[in-house]
Amino acid sequence: MGKKYTAVRKLTDNRHLNLYEMDALTNKGEPYHYYFASRNSQEDLPLLTGKLCSNGIVIYPLWREDPEKLVMIRQYRYPLDQWLYELPAGLIDPGENAEEAAVREMKEETGLDFFPYKGGNSSLRRPFYLGAGMTDETSTSVFGLAGGQISGRLREDTESIEVLLVDKEEAKRILKEERVSLRAAFLLMEFLQMDKEHPFAFLDL
Repeated sequence: MGKKYTAVRKLTDNRHLNLYEMDALTNKGEPYHYYFASRNSQEDLPLLTGKLCSNGIVIYPLWREDPEKLVMIRQYRYPLDQWLYELPAGLIDPGENAEEAAVREMKEETGLDFFPYKGGNSSLRRPFYLGAGMTDETSTSVFGLAGGQISGRLREDTESIEVLLVDKEEAKRILKEERVSLRAAFLLMEFLQMDKEHPFAFLDL
């Protein structure tokens, strides 16, 4: 199958996220407009470079003092005007790798120290696409242990976050009753199957 677009244009000029318009082609070669959002600069759009970019991270942080608890956050999200159950997450800054971004984001959002897990199959720690019908954004999962003192001292003024230590019973309740991000939901399912003696065994493919 040949290329299915003829041009792409940036429609906005924001810091972290922009809207693009494509002159796309149907399977029959008919032109139509397609819109998507991207965190990448125009010259680094994956549709132009063919590369898999690393945009952000989501953190799977077991509580170091009791690995049968998971550090979650409950965060106000402006597009929903609702509080959402999530895992700590954020963007990868220039010059950072995913683990470095995870350590920084964990400290900024929760005040906690994060210790990435180095074992398991590395293929599970590569970028995966979030929702390719709307965006080319990717997220890399970083697994590990968290500890220290919970604090909001380093949060931005736009971030409204409650830090939670969640056991398996609470995880079940959250999945059944609460608004939950998809990334958190899938990782909560893994958490519910976790063996405390081998908490990261699911990474051993």
